[in-house]
Amino acid sequence: MSRPVLIDTDPGCDDAVALLAALEHASLEVVGLTTVHGNAPVDDTTRNARAILEAVDRTDVPVARGADRPLLVDLETSEEIHGEGGLRGDLPDPGPATEPVDGHAARHIVERARAHDGDLALAAIGPLTNVALAHAMEPELPELLDELVVMGGAAFASGNVTPLAEANFHTDPHAARRVVRDCEPTAVGLDVTTRAAVPPERVDGLTGDTALERSLHEWLTYYDADRLERYGIESAAIHDALVLAELIDDGVLETASYPMEVGADGDLARGALVVDENGVTGASATGEVALEADYERYREVVSESLERVLERTEPEMSD
Repeated sequence: MSRPVLIDTDPGCDDAVALLAALEHASLEVVGLTTVHGNAPVDDTTRNARAILEAVDRTDVPVARGADRPLLVDLETSEEIHGEGGLRGDLPDPGPATEPVDGHAARHIVERARAHDGDLALAAIGPLTNVALAHAMEPELPELLDELVVMGGAAFASGNVTPLAEANFHTDPHAARRVVRDCEPTAVGLDVTTRAAVPPERVDGLTGDTALERSLHEWLTYYDADRLERYGIESAAIHDALVLAELIDDGVLETASYPMEVGADGDLARGALVVDENGVTGASATGEVALEADYERYREVVSESLERVLERTEPEMSD
């Protein structure tokens, strides 16, 4: 039986790869996408999510548009990394088949959690504004979910926006603080996601015979040379796909329980994930932190899904 999953997302090149992996894998039933500001304004991330669904003929998956700004801080986006409109590539303009459902994404999260009553996994791979709002609407949200896995934070690693903070947590630190304090998440952060890349030889093997294949090549190579050198990696980090790989194969990540907090005030502390590794506060654990990943299994899960979706895409006819 496939596992129901709702994906809260801000596509985004690595989000796009994660969505393809989830939509194509038989072990997951994607019951909806909720969109949030992040890599681009929410109008753009919503369009991108819809375009991805149409590109892979998954117009059966509902889309709910969510928060257009963080809870308290100013909106910041990342088009300089992910491209104009937040997503590189050549995707179709979305049509009526993927028109967003009525109601805010936060309400959609709550409704789906209630409908599945303990069986739903929520994968939050963008800023956590929608999840924080959903929890404010339904304080029992953690109990209604089977699991909440978030891409965010840098527990024992350096940040990628500030020395301490990862982008999703930095974009809406107050939302991240609420979710980490109260929603018992598994935080999959830069400690493991920076090395979650698809090997260069797999990327080079993309022929470009279809618009989707050309787009996928751009998504897998969205880091420029300076960024690759900065992190000492050969291929772009596909951060968000690691979250979906863990839901597909729960042996991909090694995690441990810790008391956690997120800094929300001040430039240096903003978005920093603070983990009480040695228990000096005496506080109880608030969730799980990903410490290590089986990258070979990760690459197998992602590559298998990408190959299946590309096999279903007809090559374009030459003139």
